[in-house]
Amino acid sequence: MTLPTKICGLSTPETVSAAVAGGVSHIGFMFFAKSPRNIAPDAAARLTAEARAKHVKIVAVTVDPDDELVDRLNAVLKPDLFQLHGAETPARARAIAARTGAGIIKALSISTAHDLSAAKAYEAATDHLMFDAKAPQDSELPGGNGARFDWTLMMGHRFQKPWFLAGGLDPWNVVDAVRLSGAPMVDVSSGVERGPGLKDPALITAFLEAVSRA
Repeated sequence: MTLPTKICGLSTPETVSAAVAGGVSHIGFMFFAKSPRNIAPDAAARLTAEARAKHVKIVAVTVDPDDELVDRLNAVLKPDLFQLHGAETPARARAIAARTGAGIIKALSISTAHDLSAAKAYEAATDHLMFDAKAPQDSELPGGNGARFDWTLMMGHRFQKPWFLAGGLDPWNVVDAVRLSGAPMVDVSSGVERGPGLKDPALITAFLEAVSRA
């Protein structure tokens, strides 16, 4: 069985189609002005029909969203899950879940084994955790930087909720990443791009084919 896989930062019909055809489980749309993958809520909503028909989960990816953005996304996009990629607290995660009825993915930045300890506080407040590489100091983006962390840090850890491995994954390393981390789910963004924010359907297909071998 292929691992559940999320392709993040989609913005065109061609890339959504490639993801859905390849058997993706989740697609993510980025709502963060500083990101090259930023998309308007109504534009994202127009891209969801094919995915919903195949029961692919729709994820609204946000960074410290205020209630106005949360409400707009919930009304226009109607996501299955909100991904929180900023400094959101467990209380804020619970509040967004209660406000929207959507599930929650909380992304946590990892560079050392000590960083994994933050996960415990979020387990009761989320549906999924995501372990991503800590962003470079000069980056304005909390994720999608192509950075990776030591995947072996994850091996042997058990969490109450299913978790995504993210950060620096691509079609050529995802099999090793899953083997070294024990990840039950994977997430990719920059690793299937031909340039910042420019998803490549062929790379998406190659990534999903690689995951099927993991």
